[in-house]
Amino acid sequence: MNTQKHLPLYGVGPIYGIVVIALTAAGIVLSAFGRLPSGRYAGFLVPANSLAALLIVFGITLWIKAVIQSKIDNNILKNHLVTTGVYAWVRNPIYSAFLFACTGALLLAHNLWLLLLPPLYWAFLTVLMKRTEEKWLLAQYGAEYKDYCKRTNRCIPWFP
Repeated sequence: MNTQKHLPLYGVGPIYGIVVIALTAAGIVLSAFGRLPSGRYAGFLVPANSLAALLIVFGITLWIKAVIQSKIDNNILKNHLVTTGVYAWVRNPIYSAFLFACTGALLLAHNLWLLLLPPLYWAFLTVLMKRTEEKWLLAQYGAEYKDYCKRTNRCIPWFP
């Protein structure tokens, strides 16, 4: 393991979180005030609301497991690569939590046009991670991180 100082505690997380939350809020507000094409799907309100609730609860749960249960801040300060718990399901559970919760919020606006945003969130997350944190982690942990990447998805949780 590299002996350099620990990785940044927050990394690019605030950038990702602020952008995704701002786009979600803007989309919902624009839709509510009729500034976006309608795109309403009245026949699917119950399934959309149910899926929205599931995504929001899943996002919150993912965030709690990633931040609180795994004590990620302490592990970063100790230079430990966390690959267990929720980190065995997804490499970036904190960012994924925002993706899922914001997608759920968008579903509650009942506007199909807003569903163009989640693929943009995923693409933004992928580019951001590849250009920043993944480089830092590879430099810090080398082969251990490469092996972790081979078995764990970047954005979408999947059982190991």
